[in-house]
Amino acid sequence: MATTADLLPEAVDAVVVGAGFAGLYALHKLRQQGLTVRVFEAAPDVGGTWYYNRYPGARCDVESVDYCYSFSDDLQQEWTWTEKYATQAEILRYINWVADKLDLRRGITFNTRVTSAVLDEDSLRWTVTTDTGAVVCARFCLMATGPLSAALTPQFAGLNGFGGRIYHTADWPHEGVDFTGRRVAVIGTGSSGVQSIPIIAEQAEQLYVFQRTPNYSVPAGNRPLSAEDVAQVKATYAERRRLSWQSGGGSPHVAHPKLTMEVSDEERRAAFEKRWQLGGVLFSKTFRDQMIDSRANEEARKFYEEKIRAVIDDPDVAELLIPSDHPIGTKRICTDTNYFQTFNRPDVELVSVRRTPITSIDADGINTSDAHYDVDTIVLATGFDAMTGALGKMEIAGRGGETLNDDWRDGPRTYLGLGVDGYPNLFVVSGPGAPAVLANMVLHAEAHVNWIAGCIRHLDDHGYTAIEATKEAVDEWGAELARRAEATLFTKADSWYMGANVPGKPRVFMLFIGGFGVYLDICAEVADAGYKGFALLKAD
Repeated sequence: MATTADLLPEAVDAVVVGAGFAGLYALHKLRQQGLTVRVFEAAPDVGGTWYYNRYPGARCDVESVDYCYSFSDDLQQEWTWTEKYATQAEILRYINWVADKLDLRRGITFNTRVTSAVLDEDSLRWTVTTDTGAVVCARFCLMATGPLSAALTPQFAGLNGFGGRIYHTADWPHEGVDFTGRRVAVIGTGSSGVQSIPIIAEQAEQLYVFQRTPNYSVPAGNRPLSAEDVAQVKATYAERRRLSWQSGGGSPHVAHPKLTMEVSDEERRAAFEKRWQLGGVLFSKTFRDQMIDSRANEEARKFYEEKIRAVIDDPDVAELLIPSDHPIGTKRICTDTNYFQTFNRPDVELVSVRRTPITSIDADGINTSDAHYDVDTIVLATGFDAMTGALGKMEIAGRGGETLNDDWRDGPRTYLGLGVDGYPNLFVVSGPGAPAVLANMVLHAEAHVNWIAGCIRHLDDHGYTAIEATKEAVDEWGAELARRAEATLFTKADSWYMGANVPGKPRVFMLFIGGFGVYLDICAEVADAGYKGFALLKAD
């Protein structure tokens, strides 16, 4: 016979939503602090975005030795990365290794998606409900859902009637896909398209690439790490991390000491060339004024265009592949291995859907405004509803039953990217209002979780039940985000940073753009001032 206790929801100190880098560290950190923690993860295993994004060529664009946990030197010293930029498979192996090493799996409920989190205003506790029927009552909710976890599938007319196979890069089959002998269409030329297209082209009989917007992409410069490389990094990790925590983006990059236009043409070109040969997204930070001074940005763009035109045989194809609608770096620069050279192949055709839009998909392939393309496989490399998409799939109800979706209908509102007025004890990890995707996401997750853990300790030490951002602090932080963004070139691009890739989504620059180190200083100052901008509460 069921007792009253059986009918009550499980009670824990904290619920964490998501078991990627952020969720795993939150479980470890809060558990170390003596709290009871329950993690819910929709996937069958740990890894977050690195669990799902198994498409050909999937790699991180932050160097592997930086894109890993820093909180334990034992972990840093024991794990050895094999390449400069780790593959999805290697990153997932690392995440699984950490989960096992720290005994984290027993705190995670897999194959379970959180559907709602509802505040009880009297007790200031959250009732969290899942799609499996599990109900948990928690004092704190940490939304570690990830900024790139809600995949976008365009609503093409006739898509469901396609007679062949359809794959999305963000939900790739675990057994992999063999494209040998197939006529393949890849729709999208963002990061996942740029990484996968060269590999698909090597296998496919014919590849059509449907491009809406060309993206800047810089050669990754990937290479195996030698034993000497690894030894050097492990011997100097402390300094490498110190530089990373103080940097603009969470890695130990140091920009040229002078501004772009302060040096001679020869010195400027040499600096760009050096950064180009090193490879990767940091090309946009060769000089520290590239993202705020249009003349500086134009110098970088001219160098870039010269490099790309040199490797594309057909000038007309080059014209289509080189962006002209936004300053370089204002959308995240992709990193590639022979992406542009792929379009020199006779079995690869570039289709600009700006010129000839996709009108429909039928059983045999794709129709544009002027042609039909016979294909038997479609790959959707169409990206994500970034920053807010995963949160928007849950019903998160705060004071007065107000939902987060309603509160954010004109764009996300947060204080420090951590708290939201009307939602006490609800924390967002690496979401809108923080540097998030502009920084190394692993260190960013550590920084947010450390701040949250310190906050919880402060509440407990001083007899408080809850913490809640004030409306004034949220409004002021929103104004601060906008002010900083407007002082840069970033708002000149229709990017997913602005929500521009999602039909109907408000156009708001969602990130803190002042740099990772600067942001961490602000967060520390808020905490040191007794959590300025937050109300500290006791239950009625």
